[in-house]
Amino acid sequence: MFKTTSLLLATAISSVFFLGTLSTAEAGQASFLVDVQSGQTLEASNQDELNYPASLTKMMTLYLAFEALHDGRLKWDQNLTMSENAESKEPFKLAVGVGGKVTVREAVQGIVVLSANDAAVAIGEQLGGSEDSFGKMMTEKAHQLGMSNTVFKNASGLPDPEQVTTARDLATLGVALMRDFPEEFKLFSMRGIKFRGMKLRGHNNLMYRYAGADGIKTGYTDASGYNLVTSATKNGRRVVGVVMGEKTARIRDDKMASLLDTYWAPTATTATVSTGAPKQSLAN
Repeated sequence: MFKTTSLLLATAISSVFFLGTLSTAEAGQASFLVDVQSGQTLEASNQDELNYPASLTKMMTLYLAFEALHDGRLKWDQNLTMSENAESKEPFKLAVGVGGKVTVREAVQGIVVLSANDAAVAIGEQLGGSEDSFGKMMTEKAHQLGMSNTVFKNASGLPDPEQVTTARDLATLGVALMRDFPEEFKLFSMRGIKFRGMKLRGHNNLMYRYAGADGIKTGYTDASGYNLVTSATKNGRRVVGVVMGEKTARIRDDKMASLLDTYWAPTATTATVSTGAPKQSLAN
């Protein structure tokens, strides 16, 4: 039986930032569905409206980690040391303590399955020297990939009023991850990990209930609402879907399942997993 980590309060922030023109991000509902092979947009609603990514941010943290693994700046068995900054990032974390060490492999798996904030920060600080510098690296890479409306400020997705993105941009990132790192992308289908003797269960409940769904990332803070990026395959065709700003995890997952069903024509899914909204604010 899987153990779960404790949920602690994460701050919700809503503010104004400058991105070409003065704009305000809100936890607005948005969705986007794209055919990976053809690039055809299959569904779009408020796809270019600014929203907070929450832990969908970690998709970019992992993109840069995979890039560093390929060019030798990181190695899978390399140790990362948890700084005071990394250790302070609640609520989900590997919790090895300040000065504790995890391997890059443990950090990556912790991010994929547990949405571990401390692991994301440890990778960011290793690659950028500081989390602030890593945020600049993330934003630069986002713009290189065509995510023109995205700004990253931290590695974890914990609330920052200037960290914003769109449903379209997140779909672009999802496609880029599977295109540029096909082997590493398979990690997003992991449903659980064993870490230091503990069995930890993942947050992506859609993978348990929807045939063909194989990742990739969930996210939630009070400011963002419930977000999800999903990769799914049926009959040899792959799509990436994005749902943002929903009020509960259940509504978010149901909306994603509905988007996929509409594209593939109505198909039966397995029994729905009940995922009531947690009482605390978190980034996952």
